[in-house]
Amino acid sequence: MKSAVIVFPGSNRERDMLYALEQIGGQKPLTVWHQETTLPDVDLIVLPGGFSYGDYLRTGAIAGLSPIMKAVKEQADKGVRVLGVCNGFQILTETGILPGALLRNAHLKFVCKEVELEVATNKSVFTSAYSENQVIRCPVAHHDGNYFADEDTLNRLEAEDRVAFRYSQATNPNGSIRNIAGIMNEQKNVLGMMPHPENLIEAAQGGTDGRGIFESALETIA
Repeated sequence: MKSAVIVFPGSNRERDMLYALEQIGGQKPLTVWHQETTLPDVDLIVLPGGFSYGDYLRTGAIAGLSPIMKAVKEQADKGVRVLGVCNGFQILTETGILPGALLRNAHLKFVCKEVELEVATNKSVFTSAYSENQVIRCPVAHHDGNYFADEDTLNRLEAEDRVAFRYSQATNPNGSIRNIAGIMNEQKNVLGMMPHPENLIEAAQGGTDGRGIFESALETIA
């Protein structure tokens, strides 16, 4: 499957994402500058981590207004797979592609460490490589990862099986409500998550727990 990574001013994880996609998918991904207005014909669009526009105003707020985001939304509406990691997740909520918001971490500190994630559902194109309720390791690095949504939205996410990942109770690094680490849209072709699976895909990184997301999305499950 073909993939593309969107690059914004202040992105700093696009190289990690490009590496992961090529290593697992077997094809070199394309890069798309945020000022472009069209996207190439790809199967997976990725919004990587970083600090787009220095996180001014709100994390992801300015990047969400970039010309390319109109094309991302159009492709998502057509069913193309979209993965937003960390700052990418923040941008997806700012554009309304995903519900809720990412607030300042509850302890008001930047957090950079490894956490445990529970696979809340494996019935999606992003999580099918895992077992339901499987616990995996994954790195996090953020200052504004505290997921919040109103009760009606949270209940709808739960009822529609759209919570993809939860932090284990003991490792929630930011105070996210209901320990939510990643959610999907109604069609389940868009996933936003704060942890960085691209940084745990091979032994040299200390493990391969993050590979399943890419194997699922790129349909390369052995």
